[in-house]
Amino acid sequence: MKIGIIGSGNIGGILARKLRTLNYPVLLTNSRGPQSLTAFAEETGVLPTPLTELVEQSDLIIVTIPQKSIPLLPAGLFKDLKDKIVIDTCNYYPDLRDGRLNGFSEYTVDSEWVQEQLAHPVIKVFNSIMAQSLQDKGLPNGDPGRIGLPVAGDDPHAKKVVMQLVDELGFDPVDAGPVKDSWKQHPGSPIYCADLPATEITRILSALTIADRPRLNKDRIIREEAAIEKYGHL
Repeated sequence: MKIGIIGSGNIGGILARKLRTLNYPVLLTNSRGPQSLTAFAEETGVLPTPLTELVEQSDLIIVTIPQKSIPLLPAGLFKDLKDKIVIDTCNYYPDLRDGRLNGFSEYTVDSEWVQEQLAHPVIKVFNSIMAQSLQDKGLPNGDPGRIGLPVAGDDPHAKKVVMQLVDELGFDPVDAGPVKDSWKQHPGSPIYCADLPATEITRILSALTIADRPRLNKDRIIREEAAIEKYGHL
């Protein structure tokens, strides 16, 4: 399976490195263009690739850019590419990074908005873990210290492929239901950046109801600020 990554920041760069360690062919692009990735490519073996070519050539595409940059992607980028699996790692940080985006209200589900922008279904994962934990806390399957990662999506085949990939990266995949329920893994959720085991994530996801959404939305900014203070970045 050939994997393309749109975005070479904290999450994108770590995923690229880890996936190369697993011997996946990885195509990588960013807003600065392939020439900016030369040193990273020499170190890791990723293939710097122009955006359109990356989308055309990859079987699975990871979109890991700021939420505010999603509308800046070329219109029709995923047109007629229904067989592509697309992962969305994005979180909407309205006050600390993204500003106020058109089409967002306090009840908007981040990944539903991304799907509308891309005109393509997505699988939501890697948004609820900090970059440092993604880099350092992967463990072999069966290790009692393994942490879980929620995976939300509507396509059973795509979700299965992504959950297998999460497992290979060293984390226990947790089926978090459809994309419409991915608000449960937004910033503000008790599982956001908490590095919990899969059993605890499953328990929390099951306990959350639509009545909890206003409270989680209020907690979103608090948790954003805490993450910035602790890690120095999002």
